[in-house]
Formats: sequence, structure tokens, C-alpha cells
Amino acid sequence: MAVGIHRPTVLTIDLEAIRYNVKTAKDHLQNGAELFMVVKANGYGHGLVQTAMAAKEAGATGFCVAILDEAIELRQSGFTDPILVLGITSPEYAHLMVEQKIAAAVGSLDWLQQAERNLEGIPGQLLVHLAVDTGMGRIGFRETDDLMGAVDFLSKSQSLTFEGIFTHFATADMKDNRYFQGQLSKWQAMTAELPELPKYVHISNSATTLWHHPLPGINMIRYGAAGYGLNPSGTELQPPFDLHPAMSLTSEIVFSKQIHAGDSVGYGATYTAKQDEFVGTLPIGYADGYQRRLGGFYVLVDGQKCDILGRVCMDQIMIRLPKFYQPGTKVTLVGRNGSKEISLQDLADHLETNHYEIACGFSDRITKKYVH
Repeated sequence: MAVGIHRPTVLTIDLEAIRYNVKTAKDHLQNGAELFMVVKANGYGHGLVQTAMAAKEAGATGFCVAILDEAIELRQSGFTDPILVLGITSPEYAHLMVEQKIAAAVGSLDWLQQAERNLEGIPGQLLVHLAVDTGMGRIGFRETDDLMGAVDFLSKSQSLTFEGIFTHFATADMKDNRYFQGQLSKWQAMTAELPELPKYVHISNSATTLWHHPLPGINMIRYGAAGYGLNPSGTELQPPFDLHPAMSLTSEIVFSKQIHAGDSVGYGATYTAKQDEFVGTLPIGYADGYQRRLGGFYVLVDGQKCDILGRVCMDQIMIRLPKFYQPGTKVTLVGRNGSKEISLQDLADHLETNHYEIACGFSDRITKKYVH
């Protein structure tokens, strides 16, 4: 996709905010636990390599990604730190993971058996993190006997190394912690059967780190959304320390005009002016990830809320202005403008989703600017 470097729509990523969030989390940890920064989905839309570097500068000792290609991109960018692929990778790529020293999340004995066959004659060891499904229902061993069978297989393998074990909590970001406690109890019961624990034991995502830390026996956390300044609970729970949002989105008015009572704006003529008013056009639309459903939301111009009129187009949106503003006037879609601010959470509330989806959804057509 072509990047829009010749238009004024820009995602600005504050790397100092990421460094602050990671360092603050590190200071919050106890018992010397390590912090692996989760940089999947292009660093939650903030940029994979740039955010990984900022996190490393702040004390992150490793990284988690969702797919193997993200891990390979980090390696090709010069990162030698531990990397764990959290999603299931086909065992046919086990040799590639060995070559690149990338750890694999594994949830079945069958996967281990296939990987070992694929690694015959290949030097080196595949680093394995066993996933335990305590109630997320996504990947992992669900029964203690199956988990113990995998551990026993690893203990006898010449090509696989048992480096880590983990689970993922489904409700760590909620006030009601009954389901969380049930998952924790299942984790403790299943891992109590292990003859010994591997190098990395990790069950804490951002939410668990913020509201349930410390947990006994845990020596690594997976820090995702909070590292980018996003509250994983939305508005339900408040973090124990400040989070600094790293992403802002700005554009400019490229066309400004006055319309009259009875004039309509946008596809479907869904908005009709009841009086004379000024309208500005912005060069951003749903092809950029500014979703069509944001019609009826607002942006900030000169510290004032300006409603989006009609439907969001593929490449442009129209806004009501309090007065005539010249083309080139700054517009804030996410971030602070004057005394007012629009957060990713505000967009998420309007769209009835979470801010993860918003941050990850901005397309590569929007140019990124890194500051600090």
C-alpha cells in the first residue's frame, strides 16, 4: 500500500511515552520479574521495530509476537533478544524457528512430535513454551495428564527444549474476579504436578500486571496494551499508576466552504443543514481505518469540538466548523487540541468496541511520525 506522505494526515507516535510506560511497569514489578514487550500487530498499530526499540531502551528483556513473520522481522532488524511467538505456528517451520532462535507456543503433544520429526538432522534446539488453557478457550493443554505427557516428551527430546510455560486470563481487566480466581486455581493445580519449572513462567498480561501483581512463582510478564498507554480495562478499572498514551492522529482542513439551509452533505444525503454553516473537508476516511461508523462523532479544531457531518467517505470526511477556517488549519482526531482531548477510548466508546481495535485498525496508508 502506498503511504500518504504527501498529505497532512499523520499518526504521531511518542516513543518517550512508551519508554515511560515500560519503565514504570518495571519499577512496579517485584521479585526481579522480567518484562517482555508484546509488539504483535505492528506494535498495536504503533510500529513493530520502533516500539520494540523504545521498550528495550526502557528495560524490556524480550518480546512477544503473534505470528512467526513478526518475529523474523525483529531478527532482520537486528534484535537478538528472546522472542516468543504466542500463536500456534505450523511445525513445518520448526527448523526456521531454530535457525532464528525464536520460541514457539505449543498446545499439544502432536505438535511436539511433528516438530521433532521435522528437526531430524538439524543442529540446535527449538525453544518451547507450553500453553495451558485454564479458561480462555483459545490454545493450550486443558488436562493435567496431557500437560504432563508433553513435559515428559520434552524431557527426553534431543531437539526440543522446555523453556517456558504460560496461560492467559480472560477477565483480569474486570472488577468481578471470580472467573480470574478460577483460572488461577486451575493453573496452580496443573503446574503443581510439574517435577520442575522451566526458565520462564508467565501468566501476566497487562491487566494481570496492573491489578493482580505479584503472583507467586511468576518470573516474567507479557506487557502489551499498557505499554502503549492504553488502559486494558477501558473505563471499568483505573490503573495503579499513570499510563501515557503514545498515539495521536492529526490532519488538516484541505477545503473550506459555507453551505446554506437545505444543503446536504455526503453520500446518501444523510445530513441536511438547517441553517447556514461552515464546512471543512479532511483527507482521511475509512480506507485509512477511520471507520465509517464514526459518522456523528467529532474532531477538534482550535480547541473546539466539530461534528462529523454525514457519512465518512473512503478518503475524506466533512466537519461542521464554528467559523471559516483556512485550508491548512490543524485538526485533531486523536489526542489533545487546546484544552480538549479525544482518546482512543472515546472512539472505542462511540463504536462500542475496545481501543485495541482502533489502534490496530489504522491503515499503512497513514504516514507515521516518531517523536522523542
